Amino acid sequence: MVTIGIIGAGRVGSTLRAALTEAGYSVVSPPDADLIIIAVPDDALAGVVAELAIRPGQVVAHTSGAHGIGVLAPAVARGARPLAIHPAMTFTGRPEDLERLRKGIPFGVTAPPDVRPLAETLVRDLGGTPEWIAEERRTLYHAALAHGANHLVTLVNEALDRLRDAGVVHPEKVLDPLLHAALDNALRLGDAALTGPVSRGDAGTVAGHLAALEATAPESVPAYRALARRTAERAVAAGRLTPAQAAPIEEATR
Repeated sequence: MVTIGIIGAGRVGSTLRAALTEAGYSVVSPPDADLIIIAVPDDALAGVVAELAIRPGQVVAHTSGAHGIGVLAPAVARGARPLAIHPAMTFTGRPEDLERLRKGIPFGVTAPPDVRPLAETLVRDLGGTPEWIAEERRTLYHAALAHGANHLVTLVNEALDRLRDAGVVHPEKVLDPLLHAALDNALRLGDAALTGPVSRGDAGTVAGHLAALEATAPESVPAYRALARRTAERAVAAGRLTPAQAAPIEEATR
């Protein structure tokens, strides 16, 4: 059982500290630890690594999804062994963060061969599953997660706002069953889960949506146009629409 030091007392660092302690690990001061975990914002990571005091043989890890082990090169040059271990979960700073971690989540892991066994043990002890990400694919991996999770929050809040504009008193109650069904279907069925006017080629309905948005919330129009076009492209690729059926959608969303 290795000793662990954590740098960063934000949402991720605090949750990992609690989870690792619960899993039986001894959390100590970073200079004394076998494994140092740096849980700081992406843009701050390089600066922290550059100033880190290292003992040869220590494993230095970070929790950034956007970076692989390359950002740890200054620590490696001083004798550290590198590890990138990203919990693929959104952290809010609330008690449910630890509850979600306990249920088991994937971790995006990048490590050299000699550190892989330690990384896998650590992830398993946290109740998670390692997903091995190649160094050169790390940014793409993180872009996919941000696109799916962060942009989803923006999209849901846009929909809530437009329902309020339409006079709905409790928009969250209207969206709740619809969004849960849509997410479940998308995760299980992929593009076969597409429904709605774009997937049917109803360009007139899409044009009506855009006119209503332009009159009420013009700031929502560019995102609707972009997503409608991309939905049409995916519907064509999945065989849900023919290119001829998709053409009016593309015209309406220019």
